Amino acid sequence: MVFSDLFFLFVFIPSFMLCYLTAMFIDKKLSGPQTDASNTTKNFVLVVFSLLFYAWGEPVYVFLMLFCVLMNYFVGRGIEHFDGGKRKAMLVVGLVVNISILGTFKYLGFFASVLNDMGVPVAQPKIALPIGISFYTFQSISYLIDVYRRESPVQKRFLGLLLYISMFPQLIAGPIVRYGTVAEEIGRRHVSPSDFAEGIYRFLIGLGKKVILANQLSEIAEQFLVAGLPSLSTTGAWIGILAFTFQIYFDFSGYSDMAIGIGRCLGFHFNENFRHPYCCNSISDFWRRWHISLGSFFRDYVYIPMGGNRRHQILNIMVVWFLTGMWHGASWNFIIWGVYFGLIVMLEKYTLLKVINRIPSPLLHIYSLALVIIGWGIFYFDDFNKMVVFFQSFFGQVATFTDFASQTAITDNFWLWIAAIVLSMPVRSAVENFLDKHSANGNGLATTVVFTARTALSVAILVLSVALLVGATNNAFIYTRF
Repeated sequence: MVFSDLFFLFVFIPSFMLCYLTAMFIDKKLSGPQTDASNTTKNFVLVVFSLLFYAWGEPVYVFLMLFCVLMNYFVGRGIEHFDGGKRKAMLVVGLVVNISILGTFKYLGFFASVLNDMGVPVAQPKIALPIGISFYTFQSISYLIDVYRRESPVQKRFLGLLLYISMFPQLIAGPIVRYGTVAEEIGRRHVSPSDFAEGIYRFLIGLGKKVILANQLSEIAEQFLVAGLPSLSTTGAWIGILAFTFQIYFDFSGYSDMAIGIGRCLGFHFNENFRHPYCCNSISDFWRRWHISLGSFFRDYVYIPMGGNRRHQILNIMVVWFLTGMWHGASWNFIIWGVYFGLIVMLEKYTLLKVINRIPSPLLHIYSLALVIIGWGIFYFDDFNKMVVFFQSFFGQVATFTDFASQTAITDNFWLWIAAIVLSMPVRSAVENFLDKHSANGNGLATTVVFTARTALSVAILVLSVALLVGATNNAFIYTRF
């Protein structure tokens, strides 16, 4: 099940909210009028619906996730209980088991194929990839490490840890939520009317990004990069990869917005995962803005423990980016993609970043976007022959520079391109911040304008999204496969 699905919007969410509101009433009655309501019943309902949400697509792998949670629960309690060497041993056991599970289901087939290509005959297993395994495995790892470092309290209730790892808003495509971010809110949280309204608005913004923009852009990308690849012109290559560049941003940031919005409606405050990455002035800046939760994970749990900027910096950077590529998929193109960005980040540290203040911003922006777009070309193709065909067209190494299909892809989708360009910049945020600032100062007119504009925009997004979802066949989120 995905968020941008009519069943989710009109069956799952209403059913969940009805049960959740009933649970809120029960918790309040059980707690009494003189104390804050606990979250026991609400958490139970949230866990049940989260497991149903996950089981909708692949019920067998629910048991794998339950095993992971159970294992991490006992390891976390062991880390809390023991001291010294035993405490560290418990951490090592937990890390080994988590990484082994991820490696078995995500990389075993890839490594087997590599050995076969090297002349070492081994059986190649056919193992389906559990949805979201990379996300919930990384959350499990961060939980154990933070408990070991005493940066977060251990979760003493199995249901609490199960809720943290299985919570359906961020289960299958992130963001990677640190346990410390939601630890207190698992036990005690409060949702104000403004929180609920903000959460709904944020969810609908994400829905619009996905359905109105990403899904339409995906059709353009596939037109050129899949169906039209054998006869791809140079202009077609640029249009196709630009469409994918916008598609992957609106797809993934849209999912993050929807996850953050649902979390806000439930009283959870997830951290931001995107900050207008295509406004970057370097590749280093791009990766501070794109998939922030993944970048901070590798920074805090790999880069800094290896020495960070203090020693072996080049090695540390390349290891992090090799792992970043591997995290995205068991395929050589992802590894090359990760190493590609690792080399650029490393070179920038010793060259560009030392003189960046002397270079005009437009040049920095063009330089950054050009390298990002090339990177998405590597990311898109897991077939090297197709990748070569694409880049030959992309760099003008073909006879046809432009064609009719390229021209109509621009003219027929003119307003889609304009919307993609404008909404990838912080225009909406700037307008909202301006209006919020004036409404916060007690300006009644500004408050009315903000409320009216948000309501109208929310209704328009919902109506248009539902219309586009009726009969839609291309609606999967890109990052659910990671």
